[in-house]
Amino acid sequence: MGDLVNLRRARKDRDRRRREDEAAENRAKFGRAKVEKLTAKAQGALEARRLDGHRLESPADPDSDSDAST
Repeated sequence: MGDLVNLRRARKDRDRRRREDEAAENRAKFGRAKVEKLTAKAQGALEARRLDGHRLESPADPDSDSDAST
């Protein structure tokens, strides 16, 4: 015969694990020093500029009316 499982205890354990996982994600996401946040932001901006610099065609300017023939 299988083991008896207290469903109330199983739900509490499951919820506790979920809260612990969420807390770990939040610590990783928000638990950084200001310098680390600024460094990550600057690194992201640098990567974006490099990626845009390697484009073959520049993106269409939404303000230009090159498509309008009137």
